[in-house]
Amino acid sequence: MVETLSIAVIGAPGVGKTSIIRQFIYNDFSEVYTPTRTRYVYRPSVILNGNMYDLKILDVPPISSFPSSSSQQRFYTAAINVEWLDLRCRGVRNANAYILVYDICCVESFEYVKMIRQQIVEHREGSSSEVPILVVGNKRDLQRQRFMPRRAVSVLVKKTWKCGYVECSAKYNWHIILLFKELLGIAVARGMRQNHTSIRLQGALQRNRCTIM
Repeated sequence: MVETLSIAVIGAPGVGKTSIIRQFIYNDFSEVYTPTRTRYVYRPSVILNGNMYDLKILDVPPISSFPSSSSQQRFYTAAINVEWLDLRCRGVRNANAYILVYDICCVESFEYVKMIRQQIVEHREGSSSEVPILVVGNKRDLQRQRFMPRRAVSVLVKKTWKCGYVECSAKYNWHIILLFKELLGIAVARGMRQNHTSIRLQGALQRNRCTIM
């Protein structure tokens, strides 16, 4: 039986969430920005050390907060409760892992990731060390315009937040495979307690292509 791993990709508007996913699966990038308004699911397959996994990648529209559990909802207003009945965000709370994307040139997008990460830790049972979270700084091709040195961000994310950290460029397909390898390695190792030195990724719609990572 093939196991399914659910990965929610979350970030502020315009940070490149969809571009990262589409570059990973289809090797495709569009210069035209189209805001993500509805939840979309991508289903690539992964072969890890001879075992196959189906990935369920959730491309999540910008959300104001991480969804609370039913027991926590009584502390929220009716308006917020109604928001989380919206099917656009179905599956976000119970995802197996999270990719939190920000724009290295936009400090506000980093503050958004900071907020969402803290809420994941608070609303999910256990700590961030038990819920795989990878923080991704996109638009590395605009390195000269970044708001904070890479090392400073990396130290904060890895040492203080206890999360993985990767920078990438969806536009130039730089480190896209690496970031998914990083997250999948963490998720499978924590969930299955198996070695993850060799990972092959196969696009959902391009079954004749395999990428060795």
